[in-house]
Amino acid sequence: MNIRALWLSALVLSCLDAPAQARELELYLIDAPPLTFVEDPQGYGLVGDVAIAAIERAGYQAKLSVLPWARAQRFVSLGSDLLIIPLSRIPEREDQYTWIAPILTMDRAFFSLEHKVDSYDEAKQRFRKIGVGLGSAQEATLLSEGFPPNQIYSMKIGENPAHMLDLGRIDAWFNGVPESLYIWKNTGIQRRLRMGKAVTSSDLYVACSKKCDPELVRQLREAMEAIQADGTAQRLQDAYQLQLPKH
Repeated sequence: MNIRALWLSALVLSCLDAPAQARELELYLIDAPPLTFVEDPQGYGLVGDVAIAAIERAGYQAKLSVLPWARAQRFVSLGSDLLIIPLSRIPEREDQYTWIAPILTMDRAFFSLEHKVDSYDEAKQRFRKIGVGLGSAQEATLLSEGFPPNQIYSMKIGENPAHMLDLGRIDAWFNGVPESLYIWKNTGIQRRLRMGKAVTSSDLYVACSKKCDPELVRQLREAMEAIQADGTAQRLQDAYQLQLPKH
């Protein structure tokens, strides 16, 4: 059994005072390694493991659900007492959710095979097509920074941005640093990936529907604070950090 599994098992045992039939909380997530894994025997990722640990510490049971990311966001926002990870807290989303607690701060940068680009202005001049995830914070950020829609290529689930870059279908990829490095490492592509300086960063949250039970919010926030204070969150994340490539 690996380190993450051991910690998750220990966390379950520490919650024996929780009700035998714990209430299920529906948690929406996307397969965005290493932030979140949907189907991986080793765990649920840097954000996923911590979110699930907090849910269990609060005395609930996580019921995992997967939808295309843009649809998942709409469904959770308009629903009631639904949770979602990993959601960047950006101005465009501020009034659409109940923000429970930050889990990780993530830098975002431009990735290319030809150029190291360190600013939005340079990216506007240098790149013809910039790949981003459909419905992602990256897509919203580029639009808010004045990038024309025809310069943004919004990729759907199943379109691997690393392969799109390797095949020349996009000139650059704007994304979170840990996710991009992890994806590139696991493609086996031998070409050098050039990463610019981080141009922005935001906190990745566990968030709830706009209509969310205040008592549930309080319990989850306190549970998150508890697992951060006692080192559980850091220990869960450290096991993943060891697997991330250096840049």
